[in-house]
Amino acid sequence: MRALTIDAHGGPEQIRVRDDIPIPGIVDARDVRVRLHAAALNHLDLWTLHGLPGITITPGWVLGADGAGVVEEIGRDVSSVQVGDTVFLNPGISCGRCEYCLAGDQPLCLQYKILGEHRPGTIAEYVVLPEVNVRVIPSTSSIEVAAAYPLVTLTAWRMCVTRARVCADDTVLIGGIGGGVALAALLVCKAIGARAWVTSRSEEKLARARALGADETLRHGEGIDVAQEIRSRTGKRGVDVVIDNVGAATWRESLGSLGRRGRLVCCGSTSGPIVETDLRRLFWNQWTIMGSTMGSQTEFDAITREFNAGRLSAVIDSVFSLDAGRQALERLASGQQFGKVVVRIA
Repeated sequence: MRALTIDAHGGPEQIRVRDDIPIPGIVDARDVRVRLHAAALNHLDLWTLHGLPGITITPGWVLGADGAGVVEEIGRDVSSVQVGDTVFLNPGISCGRCEYCLAGDQPLCLQYKILGEHRPGTIAEYVVLPEVNVRVIPSTSSIEVAAAYPLVTLTAWRMCVTRARVCADDTVLIGGIGGGVALAALLVCKAIGARAWVTSRSEEKLARARALGADETLRHGEGIDVAQEIRSRTGKRGVDVVIDNVGAATWRESLGSLGRRGRLVCCGSTSGPIVETDLRRLFWNQWTIMGSTMGSQTEFDAITREFNAGRLSAVIDSVFSLDAGRQALERLASGQQFGKVVVRIA
């Protein structure tokens, strides 16, 4: 089959389209094989390309975590999908047997694996994964939007709904609008009815965020103190929730923007993993700082219902062919995108 692959960690020079990757077969009675029509990129693909601690790849490693397509083959015990169904995928695969899985908190599974990082990915003609990681969507859905939707929306849903428990009375700060998770968080928060503040270095991105429902927009960058600006605009109160997936570059501003009893949820460290926190402000303001990653099967069911009902979607930046997969990754690495970068496979 054809696939976007790397043979080793490194830079863009490692990326190539191959047509000799073996088609994966059904191994378990509950496996599903999907003929992929589109896949979407995430920053995870850049980290996999450059190399992550503890992650080992083999030559011909297939990139990609997100995807959508049509079920082509199912194991003998599969009952929730049929051959011919249009589906999208939950990229996080758990063991289903450990204490965390049995409690319904699959992202904490000690054997948790993500497509494209720990298992061959989705920027390929076929992928095989467990039945529980596949959900049926309307055949009329845009396949590019469907491919772009799951990972970032699942991540944002867990951060906003499950962890921070955002409600309609909350004010939420979302940094780095234009990235997939940030945009998904904006859409989730607006669906809840919360007031959303967003930041970006780009006035164009801020304008597009306002068109999507952002209530307040702030420039960030050299010489601009986001926390000070927020406190000025809110009469020193600050915001109720901060959604942070940037890490070191925004940590001080994220905490400085929080009001009393504020909740900060972090799902990434794009700008670096090591941060400093003034514990005096932490306990005096009674903040809650939470980590979050991916989402459970219950949360995947929730975002599937939202998608199928037309209440949530994904923002698309651009669509590339499989042969232009390297250019797609370069677009993502540029940081200029607003929304998801999609690779059309079929």
